[in-house]
Amino acid sequence: MKLYSYFRSSAAYRVRIALNLKNIKHELAIVDLLKSEQLEDDYLTTNKQGLLPALETDEGVLAQSLAIIEWLDETYSQIPLIVGTPLQKAQIRNLSFAIACDIHPINNLRVLKYLSDELGVDTEGKNKWYQHWIEEGFNKIELMLNKSDGYCIGNQPTLADICLVPQVYNAIRFNIDMSLYPKIAAIYVHCNKLAAFSDA
Repeated sequence: MKLYSYFRSSAAYRVRIALNLKNIKHELAIVDLLKSEQLEDDYLTTNKQGLLPALETDEGVLAQSLAIIEWLDETYSQIPLIVGTPLQKAQIRNLSFAIACDIHPINNLRVLKYLSDELGVDTEGKNKWYQHWIEEGFNKIELMLNKSDGYCIGNQPTLADICLVPQVYNAIRFNIDMSLYPKIAAIYVHCNKLAAFSDA
């Protein structure tokens, strides 16, 4: 398999973690978002959306991180990432979607570029935008988390943790005070003790 990735892409980061947790050998192909390589013809023939990540498999190319991870979970089911009772699986998806659908899309690079380039928002304003939506999301997620064995749901890493860790990495980059979110911060620290997360 070949994963088209960039180190600061949260969505690609999720897939790197999933591949590591499942011990799936893969090749990394770097697509530099800061140089807009995702919009070049070579990459657009791979992923017509012009977004990261994309996973090249024997069956074809997959895009969208959550779709890729669900495919990995169905295809390589020995180490499941969406696990438990139907209620627990729904809770895992709930937390995952709260991050991947409600926080991440409005803070990704193309939105930040639009704020700067098209709307003339300065760096301070852009940072305030980013921080606002992280804090808005984390305030809710902190309330959604129960005490657990170091993970979002249950006693093993799941899709929810895979989504949360890259988002916390971004929050730290943008100077969010993580002491306001002790449950989220504890999960981040706990997950990063695993090589699958820290290597990603």
